[in-house]
Amino acid sequence: MNTVTVIGSINLDRTIRVTYMPKPGETIHTKETFSAGGGKGANQAVAARRSEAKTYFIGGVGKDEAGKTMTELLEQEEIDLSGVATLENQATGQAYIIVDDQGENSIMIHAGANNAFTVTQVQENKTIIQKSDFIIAQFESAIEPTIEAFKIAREAGVKTILNPAPALENVPDELLAVTDMIIPNETETEILTGITITDEKSLKEAAQVFHGLGIEAVIITIGSKGAYYDIADGASGIVPAFKVHAVDTTAAGDTFIGAMSSILAKDFSNLEEAINYGNKASSVTVQRFGAQPSIPYKHELI
Repeated sequence: MNTVTVIGSINLDRTIRVTYMPKPGETIHTKETFSAGGGKGANQAVAARRSEAKTYFIGGVGKDEAGKTMTELLEQEEIDLSGVATLENQATGQAYIIVDDQGENSIMIHAGANNAFTVTQVQENKTIIQKSDFIIAQFESAIEPTIEAFKIAREAGVKTILNPAPALENVPDELLAVTDMIIPNETETEILTGITITDEKSLKEAAQVFHGLGIEAVIITIGSKGAYYDIADGASGIVPAFKVHAVDTTAAGDTFIGAMSSILAKDFSNLEEAINYGNKASSVTVQRFGAQPSIPYKHELI
């Protein structure tokens, strides 16, 4: 069983279901509204834990009802929250999500406490990182604590996984220098490399750019087609997605990353198998509504 630490965002999601996405200035009726646990970091942690990884979290919530709700939800998952700070004068992160009948979504995020936890907090939880097999981060929280966490991980021989979402045009070199695996989607890949993904040749070219930055393993998620992987001086290929009817793609990528990390070998020797497992988990997620409520348990996947 892997030990996985996630550093990043915790959000309370507020979802609105609609028949179609409204045009600017248009007023439409909703089909349903509901709240659920979310945030890319928390989603990834839940996915790892539900696939039976021992899971820790480093981040922050506000001293408010949303923070209390999210803390209770994550504790119910048996995720270790000793690295999560409750921050005064900060609102817990929230996401506002619109989902249409085709399963497509639009998401607006208020970062709040996700951008308020600090490098010092990471240093105080150094031992959590050091005893992990993997640490996962995204870009929904402040980047300086992530850099510090990855530096601690690199010194301890802990593998670092970066999900560069939402994409940044300028990712600090010092973060990329301590990243072992990067997992962008096609859009994020184009923003980071300048290469438009059209076929396997362009996927290979983009992967080579990442390798040139010192990143050993690259996984580019390509939607309904699955995921492309490329290991520096090693294997590459496409692992196809499972064909299902998607009703809500929220948390699909997070589920993929968290589930995959639960079984991934530290030397990446079983990468194709781990990607296939992540694809399977993601295929279940998109058939359900909501972020964390849609994430499957291991017994559903084996």
